[in-house]
Amino acid sequence: MNAYDKVRAARAKGRPTSIDYINQIFTKFTELHGDRRFSDDKAIIAGIAKLDDMSVTVIGIEKGHSTKEKVSRNFGSAHPEGYRKALRQMKLAEKFKRPVICFVDTAGAFCGIGAEERGQGQAIAENLMEMMALRVPVISIFIGEGGSGGALALSVADEVWMLENSVYSVISPEGCASILWKDSSKTKEASECLKLTAEDLYSFGVTERIFSEKAGFEPLCEEIKNQLIATFHRNNSLTTEELLDNRYRKFRKIGG
Repeated sequence: MNAYDKVRAARAKGRPTSIDYINQIFTKFTELHGDRRFSDDKAIIAGIAKLDDMSVTVIGIEKGHSTKEKVSRNFGSAHPEGYRKALRQMKLAEKFKRPVICFVDTAGAFCGIGAEERGQGQAIAENLMEMMALRVPVISIFIGEGGSGGALALSVADEVWMLENSVYSVISPEGCASILWKDSSKTKEASECLKLTAEDLYSFGVTERIFSEKAGFEPLCEEIKNQLIATFHRNNSLTTEELLDNRYRKFRKIGG
């Protein structure tokens, strides 16, 4: 598959969404709502759950399945209150010493006037700053699209994992083609130039693990679950200073 094929696969109709992974991997998931400032953004689901016998905080960007659900969840494009809800749950996880798992699947943060008026850029920036210093283990998993700051706001983690048909980019291929060539038909060329595939990002040190999707959804979830348990047991053995230092060095070495 070329880069644009991966983009199409990441956007494919019927692809499992965050809530599908949450229901398959975790037990006793209890969703928590609202950012305590404005409203509850349905584009982001967040709550507490059990990973085997471990209490964890789970956050996911949710696109929805049916047309009605996609509209209610704004097609996975979160407003600032969604990112503030996510941050509120991360700070609660820090307080109660729960590891954090983020599932990322978004074309990007919502860029409407209301979102800008309520501080979209600030909300994303606060997440980046707070996640870098979060005193509990954090893992982010790309399960579909990873678009721009909307994805980055949940991706400052100890490790970033990607499914083989997920993508992560500063801009969509269509947007890139329109800016560079003034021609949206050059989407395939833009996809190659952006180096947005899991393999590209692994080579740059942006992601630490790629999961094959060939075996199907349930075996994939079982593999993700096993790797989460192993990684959290390993990270929980670190001191807070070691955890934060490792996270800092991860981002300092990207592209090196």
